[in-house]
Amino acid sequence: MKKITTSFICFLVFLTINSCSKTEDLQDDPNRATEVSPELLLTNIEIQAFNNISLSAALASRYLTYTNGVNSNQYYNWQRAGYDDYDNLKQVSKMMEEAQRTESGVYQILGKFFNSYFIISLTEVFGDVPYSDAIQATENNYTPVYDTQKSIYLKVLNDLKDANNELATNEETILGDIIYNGDKLKWRKLINSYYLRVLMNLSIKEGNDELNIVARFNEVYTNPGKYPIFESNEDNAALNYYNIQDNRYPLQNNNDLQTAYYMEESFVERLQNFEDPRLFAFAEKKPNAADLPNTDFSAYGGLYGSGDLNDNTSKAVAGEASRVHPRYFTDPENESSLLISYAELEFILAEAVARNWISADIDIHYKNGISASMEFYNISNFNDYLNNPDIQLSPGNEIETILTQKHISMFLNTGWQIFYEQRRTGFPEFNTDGEGILNNAKIPKRWMYPADEAVNNGNNLTDAIQRQYPNGDNTNAEMWLLQ
Repeated sequence: MKKITTSFICFLVFLTINSCSKTEDLQDDPNRATEVSPELLLTNIEIQAFNNISLSAALASRYLTYTNGVNSNQYYNWQRAGYDDYDNLKQVSKMMEEAQRTESGVYQILGKFFNSYFIISLTEVFGDVPYSDAIQATENNYTPVYDTQKSIYLKVLNDLKDANNELATNEETILGDIIYNGDKLKWRKLINSYYLRVLMNLSIKEGNDELNIVARFNEVYTNPGKYPIFESNEDNAALNYYNIQDNRYPLQNNNDLQTAYYMEESFVERLQNFEDPRLFAFAEKKPNAADLPNTDFSAYGGLYGSGDLNDNTSKAVAGEASRVHPRYFTDPENESSLLISYAELEFILAEAVARNWISADIDIHYKNGISASMEFYNISNFNDYLNNPDIQLSPGNEIETILTQKHISMFLNTGWQIFYEQRRTGFPEFNTDGEGILNNAKIPKRWMYPADEAVNNGNNLTDAIQRQYPNGDNTNAEMWLLQ
């Protein structure tokens, strides 16, 4: 992907600015064309799906802390979220509609993947959400029914499987693809690797016969010819950034990141205890350790995520806390944003072995995940780390150890996924024992539905809340996925 030419990137910038309005605008504006080639829509859909750099997720996932006020993500006091991903689903629907009009089957196949990705993103936030009745771009349906979370997952699993199978026999060319440059094998690897993520996200439902999680997982893992999956970092589902306007790393020149964000203490201490060289790629030295070498683990520090804001601020002023590495706010290209990575897939496979879903060498998959993460952060000498006794798997601690390494590997690059992993497994532990914590020291399980949904679609929303949450729409209620 780094081989994309400057002229093509400039075209993408023009496309993003001029051609990526909401589907409703494409339909309703009499002065705007109502037909557009599907490859033009694909480009913007990819940008929306693969851009997962999120400071809010970094705070909630105990990577970073914030000192310019009490941040609801850091202190677990959030309330409502929005339905922005429905705009993305409408764009996908429009792409599939245009693909049907132009008889371009390949974009309809890719549409199945993107529909699956965006609806999973929505249901992970809220629980039941509208889907089957909500994404037709040619219809203005303002009161869609809410699909159950179980039915959404079943449809996603079937659609992803169909997408892989259909793409394997499709002979069309994919244009407008800024992720894999039209490489269908890489797309199939992404679809199947993401399929395994979805199955692992359902681990609490392992005994559900209708979902048939273990058999589904085995079918993919044991048939690499039919269901190829990631094999190296070259397969990463990555959005690269370029030093061109509107294509730069999203946090470049972010003033708050330079002045109000610091590394989280428990995260720094974990890396110090492991003598993990990724610390030097994530953070800069704390001000009061300026004379120490960059490779001295004691030169780094953090602020406690659930700690009192005044105490954290005082500690930061005293120079006892590290900021993120300056590359995150100075380098216009920095590192890629990941939808899902090879490292994540290897940790998924290691966890599947730990759960007895597949028969494989757990240590190989586990260390493949660590190695892929090290290479992603351009760390070349990590053999000593792989042999470190403190990171080895042992009976009874496999899943906790795997999830701890997975957490480290996803620093600032995969959005909210690691928060959902912790929500699913409880690992690694996110501290809630500090004096600044809110929400009765609980880590929220979800977000409340948008306020305007109660006005625009009140009856269907009420039905959905009543069937899911006996105590009402609140952030500590457990959705079906977690029961």
